[in-house]
Amino acid sequence: MQQYLVTGYDFQDEQALDRRMAVRPQHLEGVKTLKAAGNYVIGGAMLSKDGQMIGSTMIVQFETTAELNAWKETEVYLTGKVWETVDIQPFKIAEV
Repeated sequence: MQQYLVTGYDFQDEQALDRRMAVRPQHLEGVKTLKAAGNYVIGGAMLSKDGQMIGSTMIVQFETTAELNAWKETEVYLTGKVWETVDIQPFKIAEV
């Protein structure tokens, strides 16, 4: 499977955190589904200096680019306008 590093930075408008919190339960359910299918490796929220969530980082893995694209179409942090910018790069976990 190809692994990917996903880095999403949240919008910074006044409603940004409210949008994140409104869809967060759906996002976490989606992560559980990814994990059960073997597509989720690790992830979590990026925090500001004062501890507020400002983005997310995930390592996911998919057999095909089509599967990655299908996930992007349904990821609620994308469809729900939580992430303003998203960078997805091929990644390889070091085997040590």
